[in-house]
Amino acid sequence: MKFLLLIAACCLLLIPPRALCAHGISIDGSLKYPADFKRFDYTSPESVKGGQLVLHDLGSFDKMNPFTLKGTPPFGLETFVFETLAVPSLDEPFAEYGLIAKDIVLAPDKKSVTYTLNDQARFSDGTPVTVEDVAYSLATLKSDQAHPFYQIYLQDITGSEILDRHRIRFNFAKPNRELHMIASQLPVLNKAFYEKTGFNPLSQQKSMRIPVGSGPYLVTDVNPGKSITYTRNPDYWAKDHPTRKFMFNFDKITIKYFKDQIVSVEAFKAGEFDFMNVNIAKQWQRDLTGRRFDNGELIKKMFPHKNDAGMQGFVFNTRREIFSDPRVRRAIGLAFDFEWTNKTLFFDQYTRCNSYFSNSYLAATGTPQGEELALLEPYRGRLPEAVFTTPLQPPTTVPPNSLRGNLRQAKKILQQAGWSIRDGVLKNDKGRSLSFEILLVSPSFERVMAPFVRNLKKLGINATYRTIDSALYGDRVKSFDFDMIVNVYGQSQSPGNEQRDYWSSASAARKGSRNFAGVRNPVVDALVDKIVYAETQHDLTLASHALDRVLWYGYYVVPNWYLAAHRLAYSRKFSYPTTLPLYYNPYQFLYTWWIKPTDQKSAE
Repeated sequence: MKFLLLIAACCLLLIPPRALCAHGISIDGSLKYPADFKRFDYTSPESVKGGQLVLHDLGSFDKMNPFTLKGTPPFGLETFVFETLAVPSLDEPFAEYGLIAKDIVLAPDKKSVTYTLNDQARFSDGTPVTVEDVAYSLATLKSDQAHPFYQIYLQDITGSEILDRHRIRFNFAKPNRELHMIASQLPVLNKAFYEKTGFNPLSQQKSMRIPVGSGPYLVTDVNPGKSITYTRNPDYWAKDHPTRKFMFNFDKITIKYFKDQIVSVEAFKAGEFDFMNVNIAKQWQRDLTGRRFDNGELIKKMFPHKNDAGMQGFVFNTRREIFSDPRVRRAIGLAFDFEWTNKTLFFDQYTRCNSYFSNSYLAATGTPQGEELALLEPYRGRLPEAVFTTPLQPPTTVPPNSLRGNLRQAKKILQQAGWSIRDGVLKNDKGRSLSFEILLVSPSFERVMAPFVRNLKKLGINATYRTIDSALYGDRVKSFDFDMIVNVYGQSQSPGNEQRDYWSSASAARKGSRNFAGVRNPVVDALVDKIVYAETQHDLTLASHALDRVLWYGYYVVPNWYLAAHRLAYSRKFSYPTTLPLYYNPYQFLYTWWIKPTDQKSAE
């Protein structure tokens, strides 16, 4: 206790009045865990170290730097090898706790944040993590050497100042209620390693060099494009840190690569790997069955979550001339029969997306009223009237509605947009037919697209679909070389800078951004800024509701579906904590699991 009081006193001497020295940060200033917390509640003291976890991924990999645009890194590299200044708590919506940074000080004017580094932080080569490494990391990830996402995400961090051997300050362009949290997510790179090897080398040999990181695992075996093995670092500096305690329990983690999702299911059933996050309803219902499930060797179970489901949809590339008219996009959306698809193909497992923030309080409901209406009113002349008059509701075939009625409505909309049937083909006044290709990376989606394409054909629209290799798919998506794709726009409990990457005009022209739809709309830009610079949770909610409406009636996607649970299949050799996190992805949950001691002995 005396030591903690001494640390607090030192912080007060070093920082300006009213700034606070903290072990963690949040948007609203509240934290669940106190300064002396020992572990996160969703971890378990019963966990044991040991054993091997075997996972799978699809496609291949061709580089060992997850922070650049060109190429594909192996699964897990960023999580297992690299660490950030702070890490999120999975049972709080807006909180992070210091890891490489032991203290985080947000300035009273919110225009800077100061980090004091943990003296114990070490890279895997035994060298200490320094403020020079942190400064190098920020400068490099903001540069054009890094993936464009970081340039957008970190753009309001103007730079860093090294204050002494242990402290570094990040300066902000303007106050932003979440920017200190974004800054704390900075991956810390080993300056000496990248200055020697090059951050973004041109040669394949250099791009496959095993990186030096500060994370819990070391890369110990690489079979390029086929498999990679991570071995737990016995000298890992943070193994007893409260944000890492009782986590990353496996001695080895091996990732095997498969070319096809269907083949990978059979490989799982044959015991080639241990864990699957299942995102295909048919696989969950029909394919994950058999002797090993019947005798309990393999288990499948639904784990609930409270994640913001965001938006999954068929995304129009509005850079294409045929999709430049929102009326055309709206008409195409009317041809998708979700109810039939859900019942016939998905065993009624899903709920349709009705917002860009589905399953969340951030989803717009009803029509805009009060302060939300006042926020939208200045843009009325530049927005569809439906933004103000019509609640967000996807097309439906639930009676008295029908697919036939939806297609009739679509035909009228297309006629109003200048398209008419000529010789059985839908054409505009220039004689151009309405034709496009849906680019897929998983053959499992072909059964969804087949009826959608048939419905479009009834309108005279010539749509096709094609599944291509995952590496080629990734390259084409990065360069926006597609007509339509399927994409999930994931959302957090507190949206912020990532909205620029999704929707801003600046990101529309930036290769590698996630503005796949090519949204270029000044109203969207303004509302994204309202989200980024919201000063209160109330303001954030209003801005999110308003953005939701504008995106919805821009018809940038054909809304798909979501599930408020994770479908996980796994070996019976695993145990996991009794307390589940609230806001998590399946792999974050998995990294709190362990192998039962009896199974470890039998494996030996």
